[in-house]
Amino acid sequence: MIVREVDVSDAAMIQAIYAPVVANTIISFEEIPPDISEMARRIATIAPVYPYLVAEEDGQVLGYAYACEHRTRSAYRFSVDVTVYVADRAHRRGIGRLLYSELLPAAAARGYHAAFAGIALPNEASVRLHQTMGFRSVGIYREVGRKFGRWHDVGWWQRLL
Repeated sequence: MIVREVDVSDAAMIQAIYAPVVANTIISFEEIPPDISEMARRIATIAPVYPYLVAEEDGQVLGYAYACEHRTRSAYRFSVDVTVYVADRAHRRGIGRLLYSELLPAAAARGYHAAFAGIALPNEASVRLHQTMGFRSVGIYREVGRKFGRWHDVGWWQRLL
C-alpha cells in the first residue's frame, strides 16, 4: 500500500468510496451523493491549498484523507478540518491511521497549527481512530444535523499540530 497525493483522475474511485457513506449513513451530512465530476471539482479546489492524500493498493484507491478550511474568518487561517474515508472492503486494515499519519504532518509542514474533526454520533470506530491519532474531545453540537428523518449530534475533536 502506498500513500500519495491525490490526482483529479482519482475522482471516480473517491466517489465510489464516498457515495455509499452519503446514501446509507449519517457519517456525512450530505444527503445526495455527489457525482464524479463534482468530486473532481472538489479535489481541484482543495488539493492546491491543503494536503489531500489517497491510500492506493494494486492501482485501487482504498481510502482518502484531506484537510480543508476550518472557518472563513482570517484568524482561523492556521486551523484546518480533517477527514478520512476508507472503502467498505478495506475497513479494519489500519488505512485511516496510515493516512492520518501522513496527512497531519503534511498540514503542519504547510503552517497549520490545529486540526479539527467533526464526527456524527454515534461512531465508535471514528472516535477511536481520532483518539488513537492524538485528538481530544472538545465538545458536542447537540441535534445539529437532520438526516433520515432524525436529529443527530456531532462531536468535535481537536489536535494541535
